[in-house]
Amino acid sequence: MARRFPRRVDGHSRWLPPRSQRAHKRRVIAARDLPKTASKLPTVTLTQLKVFVLVARLGSLRQAATALGVSEPAVSQALSALRQSLGDQLLTRTPSGMELTSAGQRVVSIASQMVHLAEDAEAAVRQSQGAPDLLRVVATSTIGHAVAPALLQSFTSRVGHVEATLGITETAEMAALLHERLADIALGPAIPNARRDGLSCEPLMRYRVAFVASTKHRLARQTETRIRQLADERWLVDPEGNDPSSPIGEVITQLGIIPDNITVFANQSAACAAAVEGNGIAPVVEHLWQRESSSSRLTRLPVVDFIAERFWYVSALTGDRRRPLVAKLQRYLTTPDAMHAMHQADSGIPRSKFKPPVYVTLWS
Repeated sequence: MARRFPRRVDGHSRWLPPRSQRAHKRRVIAARDLPKTASKLPTVTLTQLKVFVLVARLGSLRQAATALGVSEPAVSQALSALRQSLGDQLLTRTPSGMELTSAGQRVVSIASQMVHLAEDAEAAVRQSQGAPDLLRVVATSTIGHAVAPALLQSFTSRVGHVEATLGITETAEMAALLHERLADIALGPAIPNARRDGLSCEPLMRYRVAFVASTKHRLARQTETRIRQLADERWLVDPEGNDPSSPIGEVITQLGIIPDNITVFANQSAACAAAVEGNGIAPVVEHLWQRESSSSRLTRLPVVDFIAERFWYVSALTGDRRRPLVAKLQRYLTTPDAMHAMHQADSGIPRSKFKPPVYVTLWS
């Protein structure tokens, strides 16, 4: 009978049968190679996927950065990291904007599904922990600051066990935010081609746009003013005036007002305060302006060739993609209580319920 001698395996002297020895060596080699193999695996984060999908939908790094409330370099850095991890450019810059590569066209639907699954996972965890249902609302600046907070406070008080967040964005970003489920509902101007893109877009509230100036302004003495006469004035606007798709943004574009003649303020109240000082004219939502403390020191300019009546809309996903909580809010918006809350938005809300609007962001 052959003697069994100890054999050196991986630097250790111990006896192993020949077959076991060979298997052990294979395991040792595999363990040594594991870190090298693992280091080659791509590292992809949800933030990178969200950025990629949003840039793909909007066709612009700048617009994606605006929608997310971050700098353009932050979006570019996230996209660059994803490109490096996956080994493809995914998006290329063209004269008409960012376009998907052939690999990007395959990846974008997968990335979108992963983002949606992550949102489902977060909702499932919140539900299992008994946390309030989360309602994410985005709105353009004017309705977001002046109307939406009181409206959402009224809704959450009525429904109960709901936490609502409010983000400020531009009209052009709303569709992408809804489709990628970064927002549940959007308040503001009508979203172009909403129904074609699978979104509901229903009128929410009618309002009137007016132009006001100091009682000492030269145009205040006229009995009739043409919109073209405002082209050379200094315009005092809230952030919605910087939104090309908003009613005021459209007028600014049509009149060809140069950027040097536009001053953007945090809200309509601040713009009106500057108008009182004689610094220019302020386009306002009329019923909101009439409640301003400065309204007695301002006069409404009699602009005769301007369509003053406008609408705010409520937009959301449709069908099976619409969350039950969103359907509840949409039904509530048709009630007298909701209309009362929107028209009495200046009455304030309890301090414990107050949450100031923030710009939509993926980064905390």
